[in-house]
Amino acid sequence: MHSNEVKNIFIQDDHVPWEEIDKGVKRKIMAYDTNLMVVKVQFDTGSIGTMHQHSHSQISHIESGRFEIEINGYKKMLEAGDAFYVPPNTVHGAVCLEAGTLIDVFSPMREDFIEDKR
Repeated sequence: MHSNEVKNIFIQDDHVPWEEIDKGVKRKIMAYDTNLMVVKVQFDTGSIGTMHQHSHSQISHIESGRFEIEINGYKKMLEAGDAFYVPPNTVHGAVCLEAGTLIDVFSPMREDFIEDKR
């Protein structure tokens, strides 16, 4: 394994920059390959993850804070330690009730997130 490959398998949080994606919402693309992506998303209280859908499977872990999560018309209050699953092509979104962070995992990776950086 070459030294640059080793760097890509160990990801240090303080080496990954935040990018502002909406008012009160920012993200870090922590790691990815073509099959899998991990993204950290930080929300200020009251900020909104707009309702949307995509072709990827998504599992999100609530690292901190409290959120109202809506998936396919169903709403649930979730907090630190909880998680949720979003099937492909399912409308979903979030309202942040208490500032916090989601850890999103996508399969396959979100090419649209990377294209934004090119």
